[in-house]
Formats: sequence, C-alpha cells, structure tokens
Amino acid sequence: MPRVSLPRLHLFELEDQSWFPSSWRNFMTDYLRYVEGKFQLHRLALEPLTRALDDSGAERIVDLCSGAGGPLVAILGEWAAEGSSVSAVLTDLYPHAAIAETAGGLVEYRREPVDAAAVPPELIGLRTLFNGLHHFRPKQAKAVLADAVRASQPLAVFEVADRTLLAIVPLVFVPLFVLLMTPFIRPFRWTRLFWTYLIPVLPLAILFDGVVSYLRAYTPNELLAMAQEVEPAAYRWQAGYLRAPKLPGRMTYLTGMPAVKGD
Repeated sequence: MPRVSLPRLHLFELEDQSWFPSSWRNFMTDYLRYVEGKFQLHRLALEPLTRALDDSGAERIVDLCSGAGGPLVAILGEWAAEGSSVSAVLTDLYPHAAIAETAGGLVEYRREPVDAAAVPPELIGLRTLFNGLHHFRPKQAKAVLADAVRASQPLAVFEVADRTLLAIVPLVFVPLFVLLMTPFIRPFRWTRLFWTYLIPVLPLAILFDGVVSYLRAYTPNELLAMAQEVEPAAYRWQAGYLRAPKLPGRMTYLTGMPAVKGD
C-alpha cells in the first residue's frame, strides 16, 4: 500500500480537554512512554538531535509537551551510559507528577504548567517537542515556532504520527496492545488495571486519541511552510522523514537553528 497523505483533520483529542480526568491522561501517557521504550522509537531521533545540539551549542534541552517524558528520558539514558551528560528540563501544560519517579534522576521536571507558545524566559536551551506539535492547529503551531524564534532558541520537533492510511490502519490493534502491556507499565497502579480491564476506558481512549493524532499530523512540507512563514531568513530550517530498517514506521522531523551572520 503506497504512503499517500490524507487530508489533515484537526479533530479533538481526549487528553487535550481540560475536563478529562488527569489520572486517565497520565495513564495514557504512561502507556505511550512504555511503547516508545519497548520499540525504541527514540533511536530515530538520536542523530538529528545530536546534530542540533552540536550546531546550536546549547548546553541544555528544554522539552515541551513532555507527557510522560518517554523519548527524551530514553535518549538521555543512552547518552549517560556512554559517559555523556546533557542537562534537560521536562515541561507540559498538564504536568505529569509521576515523571520524577520514572526518570531516574536524569532530568529536571517543571511542576508548573508551561505553554509551548509562551515559554518562560528563564528556560534557555534547545527546545524539543516529541509527538507534541500535532496537538496544535496551524496558527498555534506557528506560534510555538515563533516563540522559539523570538527567544533566539534552537528548536527540534519529532513526530511518529504519520498521516497516511498505511500508518493508521494498524492502529485497530491498539486496544489489544494496551491489554497485553498494561501489567508491565510502571509505576504500578491498581487503578490503571481497573480502568483497563474492568471498565476498559483506557484501551478505547488510547485508540481514539491515536487515530486522531495521526489525522492531525503535519508532513515535512507543511512544517517547512509554517517555519518559512515565521522566519525565513534568520533561521536555518530543515525537515524530512527519519527511517530505520529495524524499527516500525517513520518519524517526521523539523529543526530550526538561528543562522550565523554570513550564512
């Protein structure tokens, strides 16, 4: 089946709603963190993220829309095992209180809500968004990019959501994966089991938000078009797909680096 992009539909995701119970939202992001670690999807982002750090000279990563922090925590863990130390702070509009329990001291966690389009000025460093930009409508997504440009901070965006039928069809198996994987997710919570097996809210909610996420995803060309509207001259923008032969799917990326005078 060819990878043909579907029209972008900005439907609502349950976890984006202020009325959605925070415990359910946290359980959902815990599942996503577990799946990311199980399939090591973060490995696709290793090379461009390392290059972005080197090119920008940033000494810290400021992660936005962190959820449960899975991709960045896994990357930092690999770097730490190699003897490299990169500091990072995780942020979210809806902070996940359990991140500190699972991060193993690798990261700082900002417990106050942080809007990705209005990042506090004291948070200096390479801004990253892992699987977060699709939550924003185009105007809001451009505001996220514009806030980084306004603060003269480098930016790296990564998304595993892929707006193609080939990527969306396999999502029908998500509820089964939730049922199989839930006993292994940490930290252990009896309430997680209750809302998975006795009343299956989580399998259905994760399926719903998964499909919507893929329908909301941006293509590299769309990301570049937004970036060029925000700042076509003072930043160097790159976008594309990242693939690895031993990993499922592909990842979309966008990087933006303040241009050095004379570039």
